[in-house]
Amino acid sequence: MTAQLDAVLQVSGLRITARTPLGEKPLVHGVDLEIQPGRVVGLIGESGCGKSITSLSIMQLLDRKTTTIEGSIRLNGRELNGLRSESMRAIRGKEIALIMQNPMNAFSPVLTIGHQCIETIRTHTTLSKKQAYELAVSSLHDVNLPDPAAVMKQYPFQLSGGMLQRVMIATAVCLRPSVIIADEPTTALDVDNQLRVLRQLDRIRSAYGTSILLITHDLGVIAEMADEVAVMQSGRIVEQADVFRLFDHPQHEYTQRLLNARPAFLAHQPSKEFVPA
Repeated sequence: MTAQLDAVLQVSGLRITARTPLGEKPLVHGVDLEIQPGRVVGLIGESGCGKSITSLSIMQLLDRKTTTIEGSIRLNGRELNGLRSESMRAIRGKEIALIMQNPMNAFSPVLTIGHQCIETIRTHTTLSKKQAYELAVSSLHDVNLPDPAAVMKQYPFQLSGGMLQRVMIATAVCLRPSVIIADEPTTALDVDNQLRVLRQLDRIRSAYGTSILLITHDLGVIAEMADEVAVMQSGRIVEQADVFRLFDHPQHEYTQRLLNARPAFLAHQPSKEFVPA
């Protein structure tokens, strides 16, 4: 993808190999991706094609004992691949954040929402506990959670999936990272909560210039949110294009099959008329 601005996130020649009792198994093959400031790049493909493992490799969350990551992963010009764990922990959350597809797995069940939000904020800032609390409450308010102060006192099991998803977004956003990786952010949410999540991601991009890697199999979400789209099949990027061009003139046979597989009532074209509430 050609760009006028320097890429915030640039992935070049990414290869991921798993070590198994039967030998090495290639999972991702030479993936190239880049995201410009304030842009949304959609990564689409069927389940098991390598989308989530690509996101975990970017975050440096794969187990180095069982996987090998080759290639370059640069965030604002800094190489992440092979970075020491201590250095990566300082970057993860503050400069690049991950919104997971299963919000329940993102939180400890034995700590309150407030404890976890405050701990995340204080890990990456010099804010006092009181200041971190105020920032967390403000961030929860920004994602339209009712009574944020009460939410701070609750445990994850006391919140719905949609509420937890918004807490996860609030935690990611409050530190204003350069890049947010949203891995299936609307999976298992009802239509109302899906819309809330998408609107909040759009607000984040508009307000802070945050770049978003949006990983999903939901082509309706891609049509509304993405500026560019990369199509992944069996661990390879088989097509990359502007969202309009991809929907109007898909070049690769696999992309054509994906688009043709959409239910008729979802088979609308990207409008880019998505209006945040």
